[in-house]
Amino acid sequence: MSQADLPHTPMMAQYLGLKADFPDTLLFYRMGDFYELFWADAEKAARLLDITLTKRGMSAGEPVVMAGVPFHSVETYLARLIRLGESVAICEQVGDVATAKGPVERKVVRVVTPGTLTDAELLSDKAESFLMAVHQGPRHTLGLAWLSVTQGELHLAECAADELEAWVARVAPSELLYSAGVTITFEQSLKALRSGSSLSLTLRPEWQFDSALGQRKLLDQLKAASLQAWGADGLQQAHAAAAAVLGFAEHTQGARPHPPAPHPGAAQRRTDRPAADHTPQPGADPDPAR
Repeated sequence: MSQADLPHTPMMAQYLGLKADFPDTLLFYRMGDFYELFWADAEKAARLLDITLTKRGMSAGEPVVMAGVPFHSVETYLARLIRLGESVAICEQVGDVATAKGPVERKVVRVVTPGTLTDAELLSDKAESFLMAVHQGPRHTLGLAWLSVTQGELHLAECAADELEAWVARVAPSELLYSAGVTITFEQSLKALRSGSSLSLTLRPEWQFDSALGQRKLLDQLKAASLQAWGADGLQQAHAAAAAVLGFAEHTQGARPHPPAPHPGAAQRRTDRPAADHTPQPGADPDPAR
């Protein structure tokens, strides 16, 4: 049997199964008193955090590359990564080490991203953090939705493509979601917008930007039959952005005991420039090679 055909150890198989659900997110994998990162995640974390990169044991015939941070100081490392625009999935031991046969059961219980922070110690200057989504509609029309997870407040707007920079400057989001279905030109514009700033760009599947889904989510949150009272009827592109931003908030906050419930706030139609809000708001395993 060649090395390429050798199986992973049970622990590394568990890690890879969890990592598969968070391919673009650093996975902090709890092992006793440390959160460990492996392979590409370990190399990236070692570079960004200036922590030691090491090798321990073997899995699938190859050394296990790893780096770790102590659990008691994890918030310090999370804050540094968030400031760098990185996202982190926190994987905890949830099974009983004493009775586990093989690796103790683990699950991701928390996902921390620049736009979905709820921990005061991670928020820059204790200010709230905004998560924004932009949807590229027809005829150079953009739909915008931005959410304060800590306040449970969602805003909608539509604007022309050349107004996006002004809107982003006004809202000052920490993280901006965009669709995999955008044009190359628009994606390049977004990356140029990020240049020289701390804005984090997060690519999401195109199907998550669905106006009908967004409208249903908004109506469900408001327990209402219509969005008319909030001035949000007819904002189809903004509804698509809302679908993405609410879905992402659910994805990152759903594992928390009591995730905030977003409520739509001011809705704004297309304007020549960002206008003031005008609509009232509704309220441990020791060895990875095992």
